[in-house]
Amino acid sequence: MSTKHAFLLFLAATLSITSCTNGMKTTKVETTIKTKFQGKEISLDNEKKIDSLIALMTLEEKIGMLHGQSMFANGGVERLGIPKLHMTDGPLGIREEISQDSWAPAGWDNDFATYYPAAGSVAATWNPELSYKFGNSVGQEARARNKDMLLSPAINIIRTPLGGRTYEYFTEDPFLNKKLAVPFIVGIQDNDVMACVKHFAVNNQETNRDFVDVNTDERTLREIYLPAFKASVTEANAYSVMGAYNKFRGDFLCENDYMQNKILRDEWGFRGIVVSDWSAVHSTVKTLENGLDIEMGTRKPFNEYFLADKLIAAAKAGEISKEEIDKHVRRILRVLFQVKAIDSTDRTKGSLATEEHYKDAYDIAAESIVLLKNDNNLLPLRLDDVHSIAVIGNNATKKNALGGFGAGVKTKREVTPLDGLKNKLPENIKINYAEGYLERYTQNDNNQKEELTLNTPRTVTELDPDKLNEALEAAKKSDMAIIFAGSNRDYETEASDRKDLSLPFGQEELIEKVLEVNPNTLVVMIAGAPFDINMIKEKSSTLIWSWFNGSEGGNALADVILGNVNPSGKLPWTMPKKIEDSPAHATHSFPGNESVTYEEGILVGYRWFDTKKVEPLYPFGFGLSYTDFEFSDISTSKDSYTEDEEIQINFTIKNIGDRDGKEVAQLYVSHSESAVEKAAKELKGFKKVFVKSGESQNIAINIPVKELAYYQEASKNWVVEKGTYILKIGNSSRNILQEVSIKIN
Repeated sequence: MSTKHAFLLFLAATLSITSCTNGMKTTKVETTIKTKFQGKEISLDNEKKIDSLIALMTLEEKIGMLHGQSMFANGGVERLGIPKLHMTDGPLGIREEISQDSWAPAGWDNDFATYYPAAGSVAATWNPELSYKFGNSVGQEARARNKDMLLSPAINIIRTPLGGRTYEYFTEDPFLNKKLAVPFIVGIQDNDVMACVKHFAVNNQETNRDFVDVNTDERTLREIYLPAFKASVTEANAYSVMGAYNKFRGDFLCENDYMQNKILRDEWGFRGIVVSDWSAVHSTVKTLENGLDIEMGTRKPFNEYFLADKLIAAAKAGEISKEEIDKHVRRILRVLFQVKAIDSTDRTKGSLATEEHYKDAYDIAAESIVLLKNDNNLLPLRLDDVHSIAVIGNNATKKNALGGFGAGVKTKREVTPLDGLKNKLPENIKINYAEGYLERYTQNDNNQKEELTLNTPRTVTELDPDKLNEALEAAKKSDMAIIFAGSNRDYETEASDRKDLSLPFGQEELIEKVLEVNPNTLVVMIAGAPFDINMIKEKSSTLIWSWFNGSEGGNALADVILGNVNPSGKLPWTMPKKIEDSPAHATHSFPGNESVTYEEGILVGYRWFDTKKVEPLYPFGFGLSYTDFEFSDISTSKDSYTEDEEIQINFTIKNIGDRDGKEVAQLYVSHSESAVEKAAKELKGFKKVFVKSGESQNIAINIPVKELAYYQEASKNWVVEKGTYILKIGNSSRNILQEVSIKIN
């Protein structure tokens, strides 16, 4: 019998409840009374087991659980049957196994996984069901790799178009953000895996991220940057949260009492664990007392972490109490029980890189693709008179699963755009491929990519003459051309913000010259964040926006181009005409230096553009279709409501085109009578619906009146103002098609 099994039998025996009847000792079945873990039931038996385990642990064993003892696991207590808590990166899928004490690959041959579309793709679907599908699918893969925690989702607000992790985040809008984050987390945790929601909080730039001190007013914090985190705790019951690198109002986030204790735990009732971002801890006693539970990191031996030997010394010196240490150990044990990592025989087994999971990745990718322009109705592609297609651009063959700094995926399947076209086009159509541009960077003395002020690699912007000529010849001799341009995950990457919106590698010149020799050209942008595509929008008749779209991205893109899938993606952020139009840059408050103040306040993203009447290149929520939709008959269930009621907005969507398709109805609210500053409009509801050609759908969107509240700093409360509100239905923030007014009494 193993030590673990022997201990568990002992523990079960000690926890049996006994009573005496007529002098006879009778053993009762363990109690099944339940209590709540952030709204989810937990067994009181587990709480008793946790108390018993803590009583049997030494100081060193307890503290071993509070810090990393390998790159992706804390310490367990084998003699007591307490396993290590195994973590994995997961924004794009389950990361390959790495070494115990370095980032070097472990070299396994069985750690291939599904490469899923990035979070920006999920947001572009505007489909919470697909967000759940992603979470559930990647959660199954985490369990198949015996992981307890998935370091995902990343839900920070997109404050600047230049953000290096924009591709990894959902959106610039707090409402859309929380409506996608919640199902994603539920999907993960349905598989006995902890979601680790990151990066808590106001972590909105990579520039100086290790130390920059972020300052916002309280209303901005509550209305823009915290709603998705709050919903992750109070609605999705997330089991873990990751503390961010940066400071907030003077204190590092991983030792920030206001954020970790007062808001996260006291206000929101969070009972899970807070894990540091890697090497984001800067103190010992302060960090633990201010709410962090597990310190993870790199760069030094594990025993030298702040919550390792230094914490043992602090405890023995009486600088921190036994009760404080026990509190954090108890939290870790509780989440291990919640995901059935201790004392369970029915934990989810999971599955890895299955055809079902590749289909999940395809479904997300297919609904994420955004049709930006189709003036000459080139799309969907009609092949009757097409015998040859020039496929141009490095991005036609670029693979992104393992690109960039940070988490990638080792996968056996990544269908590129060129692969997708070859898979989907008839065999009689000739593809003339030309790389067009080279992904080139200038080199410094150490033969490394040269770093600029914002850490973006400096690219070589001159086109290679031979590559350019090959592209032009391919375009000239082909019936049509498709240019795959944009970015990649080496250029958009963690730890770097871009210096500007320019397309790298001389692509703008390439696109302009190809359009001159063959106007029958489709431009496909593959990127996770906005770029300057003013010229492309002006000179190209047809424009598609795609993403870092996972294992099946090329097939999904080809199906949209050929009309097998009707595009239904909508932009989850605003694309500016120039960087100076974006709020963080218009207010000269990005990136800051030692500190940064969010001068735009609540006017983030489209709120700024719409309120300040700044014309974007493409607005938030924008996306065309191969069919047309008509909105009509908007009404509400009542004319007036009180604060505790729910508003029901009814309207009709009719598909007036000749193709079946999906449309995203977006509900914005305006309140011009407010006593405080408010945006011109705010997203407060949306629904994605499938409507067959010629048919109509009656749609209802419900909004709790409390969703209309603003945060009043003086009273520290959410306040719903009385008065008239305008409810606006449209298919982007700039295309409002129907509206109706209501009164709040």
